[in-house]
Formats: sequence, C-alpha cells, structure tokens
Amino acid sequence: MPINVLVTGGSRGIGRATAIACGARGWSVGVNYMNDAAAAEATCEAVKKAGGEAVMIKGDVSKEDDVLAMFEEMDKRGPLNGVVINAGINATSMPLADMSVERMRKVFDTNVLGAYICAREAAIRLPAASTAGQSSSIVLLSSAAARLGSPNECVDYAGSKGAIDTLTIGLSKELGPKGVRVNAVRPGIIDTEIHASVGDPARLDRIGNQTPLGRPGSAEEVAEAIVWLLSPQASYVTGTNIDVTGGR
Repeated sequence: MPINVLVTGGSRGIGRATAIACGARGWSVGVNYMNDAAAAEATCEAVKKAGGEAVMIKGDVSKEDDVLAMFEEMDKRGPLNGVVINAGINATSMPLADMSVERMRKVFDTNVLGAYICAREAAIRLPAASTAGQSSSIVLLSSAAARLGSPNECVDYAGSKGAIDTLTIGLSKELGPKGVRVNAVRPGIIDTEIHASVGDPARLDRIGNQTPLGRPGSAEEVAEAIVWLLSPQASYVTGTNIDVTGGR
C-alpha cells in the first residue's frame, strides 16, 4: 500500500523540496497550493520524475472550508499516512511598533489558525493508518525565529512559530496513545523566496554567513529532516523539534 502524504504550501521553497523528497521514496503526495497553479504543476511533475505520484490541491489553509476540501481530496486517494504542515507567510521587516493589525491578523490567521485547522483534520484521520499497522506522522514547520524573536524584523512571525512549538508538544501527547507521531522542524536561514518577500533579499547571505557553518541552508536540507520524521525510521521520535539552522 502506498504511503500518502499531504504537504501544505507544497508548490515552492521547503514545501516543494519536501514533496520531491517524498516522491524520491516512491510516496504519493498531495501538493497544496493557494494561487500559483503553474508552480504546483511543476512540483507535481518533479515528484513524478523522482519516482512518486502527485496531485495538485488548491486551498487557503486559513479558510476552514478549503482545508476540509483539501483533506477530502486526499481521502479519495486512500488512507493518509503523513501531513506536513508547512504553509506559512511573513511580511515586510519592521519593528512591532510599526505593524498594523491587518498585517498581524493575516500572519496569525495563516501561520497559527491555518496550522491548527490542518492539524485538527490530520488528528482525525491519521490514527486509522496507525491502527492498520502503517507509519503515521505529522510534521509541522516551526522556525528558529520562535526562539530568537526576530526583533525589528518580524516578531509577529516569530510569535506565530512559537505557537507551532506549543502545538507540537501538546498534540504529540494527545496522539501518541493512538500511535501517531507529531514533530516539528525549525529551519534557520534557508535559501528560499521568503527573504525577498519581506523586502530584504540580502538577508540570506548577510545572516547565513554568520552561522557556525558559514552559509545559509538549502530547502533540500530541511526536506531531508522532514522526510526522516515522516518515515518509519523515526518510529520512536515524537514531541521533538529538530533545528536545521547551521548551528545558529
């Protein structure tokens, strides 16, 4: 029976790299995206080329109806074994004193509420895979910002990822008795589009070069940690947050 995994925000960055890494293991992947259908289609083609199966699933994770439709689409493809809760947003770098309520609400609606809704739907479904003797795992995407705070840049984003750390701990204790593992990965400075999106494309090299390893990380390096946590090889790992930060 194929391993079925849903990756939210799977059309670009860490989500895309994760979907492709899942495909390389022969898994079937639901690639969630919100607007960029071309990027999602390209990711699905890359997953298939790597050796897996893939389906595009459009949906805004901050909207409950979209999330329900997303999971219902995955239900059609057989029992769900894994969910990677990756979809998230950031905004232009600035101190908290300059942030509007609209900006903060958008960040929290996507990064916190969206993650919780997706985690709820995963919690409903994944125990069935465990009962059938299959691997069953949720991996959430946190951030080094949760422990660094991101002062003068994005304390709202940092706070949203702190909520993910708490969700990981609490949900792992709820679902552990049902055989479902819940873990998180905490990326550091990773080479994705997010730095340009917050108006500071030079941030990648400026901060990445200050890490103990002397460079930013790649989306593929984060994906390897995610896929390991999804896999049966991490069968005794739950309630854990893995830093992929180059030592920062």
